[in-house]
Amino acid sequence: MVELLLLLLLLLLPFLLYMAAPQIRKMLSSGVCTSTVQLPGKVVVVTGANTGIGKETAKELAQRGARVYLACRDVEKGELVAKDIQTTTGNQQVLVRKLDLSDTKSIRAFAKGFLAEEKHLHILINNAGVMMCPYSKTADGFEMHIGVNHLGSGVTTYSVHPGTVQSELVRHSSFMRWMWWLFSFFIKTPQQGAQTSLHCALTEGLEILSGNHFSDCHVTWVSAQARNETIARRLWDVSCDLLGLPMD
Repeated sequence: MVELLLLLLLLLLPFLLYMAAPQIRKMLSSGVCTSTVQLPGKVVVVTGANTGIGKETAKELAQRGARVYLACRDVEKGELVAKDIQTTTGNQQVLVRKLDLSDTKSIRAFAKGFLAEEKHLHILINNAGVMMCPYSKTADGFEMHIGVNHLGSGVTTYSVHPGTVQSELVRHSSFMRWMWWLFSFFIKTPQQGAQTSLHCALTEGLEILSGNHFSDCHVTWVSAQARNETIARRLWDVSCDLLGLPMD
């Protein structure tokens, strides 16, 4: 009798998890950007905006009336996303520009082109990144992860953790893709993953929290090493030296 009950429980477990998944996902996605700020006349750059969190972030900012630049390595894919956002939001000021964060020449070319087009940049979302790549180097000879995620993206005012999100970030790992598929009902959607970035970009009065780390739209804890100003200064100096930039 006990064995039969256990077998029945095992058979019912996947169904119960499936039914409970929306509530579990909602519970894990507690952070929501509640700002109602509109952005007419504002200029925004979102890196890696041709998929996932970046796409959803760009769509929301375009919906609020901003002129949004999709800074993408894959321009062709970016153009398709731009047309989709234009159609969805009715905002035709969604533009695509080439940006490859694994090549400092591409970064400088993007910056030069942007400065020729715009007088101001109001919001910068450094969304693009890589994870679990096979060992490789950038065009400048840096290991790919540090070259793209740190040296390519530069230093931002806020750092954010979007949570575990269904995106292309795990594309280099078959194991992680399988895990994402297995637990897909419990993983945030790209729209949910974009909420913390939007919160930091749009919420008024966050200036006093500059330099903090955010998760689920709230300031969250970071390790002692991450708060160590001596280590931070050393990282800054080393990064500037690697890129051939002045340290101050």
